[in-house]
Amino acid sequence: MNWKFWQKKKDSDKPKKKKTKTREWVDAIVFAVVAATIIRVFFIEAYTIPSGSMERSLLVGDFLFVSKVNYGARVPMTPVAFPFAHHTMPFFGTKAYWDGVQWKYRRLPGLQDIKRNDVVVFNFPEGDTVVLERQDDNYYQMQLRGESRESIWSGFSVTSRPVDKRENFIKRCIAIAGDTISMRNGLAEVNGKPEPLVGTGGFGYNVEFTTADVNLKLFEDMGFKIGATALPTVYRFEGTPDLIKELKKSPYVKSVSEELMEPNEYDLTIFPHDKNRKWNLDNYGPFVVPKKGWTVKLDSLTMPLYERSIRIYEGNKLEKIGSDWFLNGKKATTYTFKMNYYWMMGDNRHSSADSRYWGFVPEDHIVGKALFIWLSIDSEGSFLNKIRWSRIFKGIH
Repeated sequence: MNWKFWQKKKDSDKPKKKKTKTREWVDAIVFAVVAATIIRVFFIEAYTIPSGSMERSLLVGDFLFVSKVNYGARVPMTPVAFPFAHHTMPFFGTKAYWDGVQWKYRRLPGLQDIKRNDVVVFNFPEGDTVVLERQDDNYYQMQLRGESRESIWSGFSVTSRPVDKRENFIKRCIAIAGDTISMRNGLAEVNGKPEPLVGTGGFGYNVEFTTADVNLKLFEDMGFKIGATALPTVYRFEGTPDLIKELKKSPYVKSVSEELMEPNEYDLTIFPHDKNRKWNLDNYGPFVVPKKGWTVKLDSLTMPLYERSIRIYEGNKLEKIGSDWFLNGKKATTYTFKMNYYWMMGDNRHSSADSRYWGFVPEDHIVGKALFIWLSIDSEGSFLNKIRWSRIFKGIH
């Protein structure tokens, strides 16, 4: 008899040591975290709407799913991070990632390209520098409004964030790479064609009534947001063009005028913050949204529009010496873009911080496509009416 063979077989018949309950729980939690992280990074992720910039398409309190598959999942650029936390650890307030390891931008093949009027989630392009005490504000806009860089850095805690850890925004893609975008009297134009918002989009109007004795609750129930003015018969209404058509039918309405800035009325906060361009929230352009492979001339006319994209988003050393531009140490007269860019705007046009303030959204900032609402909660409703049942599983168009 082969004693060694018998001994080996006998040993293999011994039952394996049973896992403890603690070990089983640990294994289950690790598996769940890994599986959920893979789904969140490469397939689908849940988001919530924090502001009214997309009303009436998306409301504050809407919870939605965003597909990473449609445009192709972006491979994590900051791979060392705490699961399920975006950029800040809950309760502790510390960074939820380590930026000591940074990977180049890569994206898996997607089902489609970004199309005009898609509702898109993306990382805030100007979120590279953040004032921690004022995270609801924009570091660059703070300077445009008169706060000096020195006072901001000395008076606040300022930090930088990598691309994929910048704040998530959701807007509608008005123009894609290669399009010519402009705005005339509050109406966006793409490639010379007006793009009116149908059924969405809030605008401001001054409404004058024939009497001061008006039941404003009736108009609020229609969907308007109403504010008082210095005159007893004049109110500021915020609503859609469709609602305004209904409002004008009221016999108590004397006049309605839209709140618009005049052409050539300069607003410093509007991109590209160029005094030679008298642009404002309602009137700007035209200009071309950069496209991969598109070559632009480097001169005083184009650089206010494209300098940040060339320098910051595409990582080039760009400096002006005399009247000449130097790209990565070499004199250059043109530049060819490496990425596609997009122009994003909120449907609630007069209450939206969007591309009109901070410019183009690079393709490496794109997170995914908004699919549908899975839950909607109205914080102002009663306990029994907080859930907006009509919005559950509503698609996003």
